[in-house]
Amino acid sequence: MNLQDGLAIASILVSVALIAIILLQVKGEGVGGLQSGSFVRTRRGLEKTLFQLTIGLVVLWLVIAAVAVATR
Repeated sequence: MNLQDGLAIASILVSVALIAIILLQVKGEGVGGLQSGSFVRTRRGLEKTLFQLTIGLVVLWLVIAAVAVATR
């Protein structure tokens, strides 16, 4: 297995994990979207962890993609 194969497999795994994390996130539009005026809500607990994990996976996926393009 060469470097390109490893990067392709890593990209697929990170992509699947990213899709799963995005699907786990709760939409913030529920009942709060029906209230008038501005409604500011901070992320806490699991929601904050999922949000940070999403950002980390996106950065990891971008790095893998950049390395894959650079090694062609």
